[in-house]
Amino acid sequence: MGALAFAAPAFADPAADASDAQQGGGTPNGGSQGIVVTAHRLDEARAAIQKSLGADSYGVTNAQIQALPGGDNQQFNQIMLQLPGVVQDGFGQFHVRDDHANLQYRINGTILPEGLAVFGQTLSPRLIDHFDLLTGALPAQYGLRTAGIIDIHTKSGFTNGGQVSLYGGSRNTIEPSIEYGGSTGQTNYFVSADYRHNSLGIESVDGSGTPLHDSTDQFQGFAYVDRILSDNDRVSFVGGYSNQWFQIPNPRGLVATSAVPVAGQSSYLSDDLNERQLERTGFGQLSFLHDNGPLTLQLSAFARYSALSYRPDTVGELIFNGLAQDAFKSDLALGLQADASLRMGAGHTLRFGAFVQHDHTISNTSTSVFPVDDTGTANGTPLSIVDNSSKNAVMLSLYLQDEWQLSSKVTLNYGGRFDYYDAYRQENQFSPRVNLVWQPWARTTFHFGYSRYFSPPPFELVANSSIAKFVGTSGAANSLTATTPMAERQHYFDVGVQQKLLAGLTIGMDAYYRISRHLIDEGQFGAPIILTPFNYAYGRIRGINAYADYQRGPWLVYANFAVAKAQGRQIESSEFSFSASDLAYIASHYIHVDHDQTYTASAGVNYAFRDGALRGLKLGSSMIYGSGLRSDLELADGSTVPNGASLPGYAQFNLSASYKLDRPGVEFRFDLINLFDAKYQIRDGTGVGVGAPQWGPRRGVFFGISKDI
Repeated sequence: MGALAFAAPAFADPAADASDAQQGGGTPNGGSQGIVVTAHRLDEARAAIQKSLGADSYGVTNAQIQALPGGDNQQFNQIMLQLPGVVQDGFGQFHVRDDHANLQYRINGTILPEGLAVFGQTLSPRLIDHFDLLTGALPAQYGLRTAGIIDIHTKSGFTNGGQVSLYGGSRNTIEPSIEYGGSTGQTNYFVSADYRHNSLGIESVDGSGTPLHDSTDQFQGFAYVDRILSDNDRVSFVGGYSNQWFQIPNPRGLVATSAVPVAGQSSYLSDDLNERQLERTGFGQLSFLHDNGPLTLQLSAFARYSALSYRPDTVGELIFNGLAQDAFKSDLALGLQADASLRMGAGHTLRFGAFVQHDHTISNTSTSVFPVDDTGTANGTPLSIVDNSSKNAVMLSLYLQDEWQLSSKVTLNYGGRFDYYDAYRQENQFSPRVNLVWQPWARTTFHFGYSRYFSPPPFELVANSSIAKFVGTSGAANSLTATTPMAERQHYFDVGVQQKLLAGLTIGMDAYYRISRHLIDEGQFGAPIILTPFNYAYGRIRGINAYADYQRGPWLVYANFAVAKAQGRQIESSEFSFSASDLAYIASHYIHVDHDQTYTASAGVNYAFRDGALRGLKLGSSMIYGSGLRSDLELADGSTVPNGASLPGYAQFNLSASYKLDRPGVEFRFDLINLFDAKYQIRDGTGVGVGAPQWGPRRGVFFGISKDI
């Protein structure tokens, strides 16, 4: 629930979504009180369409984001790491309940199609009023991407004012930003923009506090505008753009040689590599909301363009890898979404809707390789292989569900959805869903759920290169077997309990078990940092999340702990990316997936002084812990067990302090990231689909100043 800190699931409270929505618009300041009230009521009506009854919902408000070390100056993935069961990975990725990705973002209830961004975070925390992470056994309205639904409610103005800020510190960080919102007549608006530069754009490859060739420049912009047409109708627009440039970090001191000179060079020092990647994303959503007594309806049209360009160091990569690929990928997604809620008599509420999306992807590559002889030895000057292609995809979904109030203590939510996917394959599935919520006592809630899931592979990432073109070159694949990735099909079981103890204190536990057919995973198998999806024929994932949350007066305290285990057997797609020995071993053994982490924890303590001389001072802290992602296990006979070992565990502690002077509207903040300068490894470069070593951030000191405008 948005009113709680980081941990309390909303499966218990039918009013939870409404209470969240009431926070969505700020407070009136000289505007029309009637317009503000109407806007809040329409927010509540929209939230009622997207009920999450039976799912696990972990909520975060903007105030709680500001209380974290870094506040809204940090990237969104760092905030997500404070939620139960969320695992840190390289390239800015995170995993929910030991799934690889399989995440769906929604903005004000409308789906934001996934893009190609690997390092970049398209969405800035500055646009968020509050958001919820929905996971577990989801109701029928949620599908296609099911490990986690990240449901973002944007800031929307009302107060004619905003803020400018400047933030910076360690690793050459500088981050200016501006946000402003307000209203005029029947129109309400909010805009934000920020620029970020630092010398740690991607995780360090050697654990150094000063990584080599790792700068980034990033711009993010966002706009929201709505117009109230009547007491029952509103039209709104949400749009955003991000442009993010990264240097690919270099290992130090490695030297490679080539029997065939490249541009007159036969050796190359890794320090001198100059590889870069550019990621761009733009999106827009236009929505119409109607609420008239028992019927609430939202109709949305959306578009998203995403592009990724990788620029190699041609000479260096040829000498080091025998291959240098200049790559460009783009995806344009257009779609429509309709969601409705119909309140009927006898304790029934029907929810139904439809979704359709069309994608067009372009992939252009130019790859420099050596011709090789029968032994694989380069025997000629480099040649260039051009491989350009494009592809279309269509996804269609329909759902219907009924929330049935069986008694004052028992609610049943049941329904089903149909999903259709047509791209490299044509697949479909009908998926039943059922959740039961039982509240035997006022402070105790149990929930039980089952969901059938259907998750297509990420279309924009499916490799469509012609691997046969590379036969007889240093870029040849391990084999010519290239089965197209398939949609994952799951049986998902979830059970949990939540107990409210003292005033402001909530604890809970949730257990889940998932059986997957065609388990989807992703890996980096080439020099361009573009992930490739593949399937395990069989998958099994299970785990337990426990949480505690206390919020009362000036205190905000939370703690989360998760245990999980995710395994897969038999690679059945994208086989050309794997060695013959790995394919043979995984064909007959369940192995841990590379992003599996046995133990994960997060915690935080925050205190706000509200009276006396220290009024306006806030002190905060946060912590993340991981027992370590997977790596290959080397046996005494020289053979390897894929993902058979795990990296050492780690803990990172962060501190924050801020002080606001209300009268001039100026706030100062200080953040200390990785207090004890823990040097820990996220990846060691081994494991299925793991491309390079990655280390967590070293100690960083940051300062910020902001001014109300």
